[in-house]
Amino acid sequence: MVRIALLLAMLFSLPVFTMSSAVASEQAPVQAGVQQQLLGSPVYIQIFKQERTLELYAKVEDKFQLVGAYRICDFSGGLGNKRREGDFKSPEGFYNIDIHHLKPDSRFYRAINIGFPNDYDRAQGYSGKYLMIHGNCLSIGCYAMTDAYMNVIFNYVQAAFDNGQRNVEISIYPFRMTDANMQLNRNSYYINFWRQLQPGYAYFQKYHQPPSVSVINGNYVVNQSQTLTPQPSQLAFATVK
Repeated sequence: MVRIALLLAMLFSLPVFTMSSAVASEQAPVQAGVQQQLLGSPVYIQIFKQERTLELYAKVEDKFQLVGAYRICDFSGGLGNKRREGDFKSPEGFYNIDIHHLKPDSRFYRAINIGFPNDYDRAQGYSGKYLMIHGNCLSIGCYAMTDAYMNVIFNYVQAAFDNGQRNVEISIYPFRMTDANMQLNRNSYYINFWRQLQPGYAYFQKYHQPPSVSVINGNYVVNQSQTLTPQPSQLAFATVK
């Protein structure tokens, strides 16, 4: 009995290791000393559901550079786009916000309304409201962050608006939309919708600029060149199931 008691005491005295909140990104963040200097620069946000990652970018000269990659505490409904109020799914797609989407006094600490439904969602007849990126690390349908991470994200977005940026783009993807990941998910119910999103992901990977996105005939259209008149091969169309 004494030996068992000693073993139990040793077991419960061992340190507990938890998964780090730091997350990997495809781009190295700017140096810590530069981050504070970028407060007030134009910003851009990418979210990756499967990787549970929110990436915050700020404009450095003519390209957007990673400020930080922050672990998402919680989202709901798994992969796939939100379609109706009460389905408990977190949105996917291309969203555009202005200063009126900021809520500094949210009951979930601080919040950014992502602007669901957008033009695409309305064209599909999708419904829902008050879909946010917010603090408090708890969510049903939103993207919940720790309060500390939400504070950083909110401050950069607020400073960008205060410094003259009129709109901030938020691109929300089911996963990093590499060709390999698209192939792995080729049999998903959502694959036709995801094919509309992939060109936006690819554009940012190549040019480090947010993609130019519009909605035509109820479909997302991503312009693969913001400097040239787009040709048919440069436009991505897909039909949603």
